[in-house]
Amino acid sequence: MAVMTTGSPSRADANRRRILEVALAELLRDPDASMDQIARAAGVVRRTVYGHFPSREALIGTLVDGAVEAVVAAHAAGREGVADPAEAVARSTLAVWEVADRYRILVALAQRSVTVQGIRDRLAPVREACAGVLARGLEQGVFTSPLPPQALATVHEQMLFALMEAVNDGLLTASEAGRSAAVTLLTAAGVPASRATELVAKLTD
Repeated sequence: MAVMTTGSPSRADANRRRILEVALAELLRDPDASMDQIARAAGVVRRTVYGHFPSREALIGTLVDGAVEAVVAAHAAGREGVADPAEAVARSTLAVWEVADRYRILVALAQRSVTVQGIRDRLAPVREACAGVLARGLEQGVFTSPLPPQALATVHEQMLFALMEAVNDGLLTASEAGRSAAVTLLTAAGVPASRATELVAKLTD
């Protein structure tokens, strides 16, 4: 039986974290980056990468899981303690975009390996929280929509994905996308464009 030397688990964890950080950077630079490229960039042999991740799909899936955790945390932090539903949507969208912009290439990559449904399943907690804020806003008359809260939350989610793809495709700059996303989601919920633009400007100036 092999005996693990003291400290090897932490070295393994450090290697794993390093591989994930480098993999994200390499995939942002080159969405088709291979496991070999990622190993070279991380300064480890190919076998080390495969020791942690049995396939490229498994590596991307792990990156997606990390991205979702970051998005969930950002969404919660953005809406925490905010009474006004419109401001809660704006703040949470801006907070999520800061995180999501770093991971946006994963949306396209994950659709090949994790599946769209897999991504939606992972984002269920954010969708539920968003639906709660939207329900409160609809009840208070802050939002106006023919859609029920759950459906409107799904529309918001898909709009964010579409905006990420627009940045990936060069149709929108990353710097303007956060504000655009917040204004777009507010107007989709029935907030007048002038009010949405003013609110987002106040939060980002």
